[in-house]
Amino acid sequence: MTRLRDKIAIVTGAGRGIGRGIAEKMAAEGATVVVTDIDETTASETAAALGGEAIGIRTDVTARDSVNAMVEQVTERYGRMDVLVNNAGWDKVGPFVDSDPADWDRVIQINLYGVLNTSYAVLPIMGEQGHGSVVNIASDAGRVGSSGEAVYSAAKGGIIAFTKTMAREMSRRQVNVNCVCPGPADTALFNSIGGDNPKLREALIKAIPFRRLAQPSDLANVVAFFASDEAGYVTGQTISVSGGLTMA
Repeated sequence: MTRLRDKIAIVTGAGRGIGRGIAEKMAAEGATVVVTDIDETTASETAAALGGEAIGIRTDVTARDSVNAMVEQVTERYGRMDVLVNNAGWDKVGPFVDSDPADWDRVIQINLYGVLNTSYAVLPIMGEQGHGSVVNIASDAGRVGSSGEAVYSAAKGGIIAFTKTMAREMSRRQVNVNCVCPGPADTALFNSIGGDNPKLREALIKAIPFRRLAQPSDLANVVAFFASDEAGYVTGQTISVSGGLTMA
């Protein structure tokens, strides 16, 4: 399939995990992918694996100067940007009352401010173009909560609300903005926050109607739809990709 043929797509946090899966799907659908990640090595490696005109750019989504430099580079190289996927994220699990406020700042800076920073830089350009698609990666934690992830849930809930407001504000410019909420996914990040615990992993799998964790490709398929012209009349929507763990 080539639903994204000739589109220029920026994917943040695309060096590994869900972000890399999204980048691979975008490229398979015909897009030229800009792989951004705070880890320059993984960004470059992913871009090289995608081939074509894909490029990797080190980008710290918490720093507006870094985001602006990336957007300027994309504009100079390609002349436009058709898709923005705000995927970069991070979490540290533990009871809120035992948490370190310094970790609150990091979670909010990466998960919420990261989306604000990239959107602030990209949306005016899409508005000027008169077209574009933004897909924000939130989490089911932001819809129904998640024990041990209070601040992360708050940040992801903010992304869901932000998505709806941007969809309203950008509709007059023919830019659609939608949100994808992953459930538990089999990634390095998930393992780093306790997913490598066999008991926790098994308990989660038993709670999921499809009896398995999400793979990056499961999320990427939905993101690709939202980014395509097939979703041209869809905006302000939030969809869970959770194997039925959440139904709302």
